[in-house]
Amino acid sequence: MSLEAIKELRAKTGIGMVDAKKALDEAGGDIEKAIESLRKLGAIKAAKKGDRDTNEGLVRAYIHSNGKMGALVEVACETDFVARNEDFESLVNDIAMHVAAADPLYVAKEDVPEEVLIKEKEVAEADLKK
Repeated sequence: MSLEAIKELRAKTGIGMVDAKKALDEAGGDIEKAIESLRKLGAIKAAKKGDRDTNEGLVRAYIHSNGKMGALVEVACETDFVARNEDFESLVNDIAMHVAAADPLYVAKEDVPEEVLIKEKEVAEADLKK
């Protein structure tokens, strides 16, 4: 495996050197296949952690300077250590700002019409097959 390929994979994914080399070895040196494999592995790891309790977190409000647009978001985490972290606080503030800027059509999953859910699932599944 070339050092350049490992560096490129690390730059694209942010993973460590050993993990990048392993992913490239498993993908036969193909960077795109390695990325796809890492995405699947990430989804599997996330699913395994999905049942953990998230009893900590932050609630943040963002109100645009014109006072006509705003968002209130809650982002949960597992520990108070994370909730008190400056990076986490910044993330929650950024999410609130992005939600307001995105001008969402629905507030809750229950508000989304069934046909919209079906269409979005089809798009997501097609993206995963790429």
